[in-house]
Amino acid sequence: MDPLVWSALLLIAGLLLVSLEVFVPSGGILGFLAITSLLVGIVLAFYHHGAGVGFVFLALTIISVPAALGVAFRYWPKTPMGRRVLLDVPTSEEVMPDSPQRQRLRQLVGKLGVAKSIMMPSGAILVEGETIDAVSEGMSIELGQKIRVIEVHGSRVVVRPVDENEVAESTDDILSRPIESMGLDAFEDPLA
Repeated sequence: MDPLVWSALLLIAGLLLVSLEVFVPSGGILGFLAITSLLVGIVLAFYHHGAGVGFVFLALTIISVPAALGVAFRYWPKTPMGRRVLLDVPTSEEVMPDSPQRQRLRQLVGKLGVAKSIMMPSGAILVEGETIDAVSEGMSIELGQKIRVIEVHGSRVVVRPVDENEVAESTDDILSRPIESMGLDAFEDPLA
């Protein structure tokens, strides 16, 4: 068999061993065998076919080893061992502390309120008898204009102005209206 074929086979075996080293924890044994195989293949190419073929094998090794490692590392997270080692990236909701204030603010989504200040785009709103700092969706909101809470991100409350006919549709249920809209003080006993 031609020594050039042996050089090519040793180069291929070295690349397979380099890739296998990524997937199998061998304590460096497979890496040592891979480096030995690659070096012996290059030396055989230099020894039997001269400097031209030797440098071609050297260039192939320099290009193909990082490529083989890149492909192996690309597929490593999909292996059972890779899934155990690399954990899933947590979402922003999972890493944010879940305080009672954040829970209370999340319950405001969809609620109606009134702008207590001019919002250009941030300002104060009154929702369910509580004053909250909020941000509009980008448009300015006038003082006293009706608003609806559309989303909450962390402690940032985002609101949108509401038409009067939208307000009439949503306040048909007496239990969903704020107590101030009924002419009662929040601390006043309605039965006294």
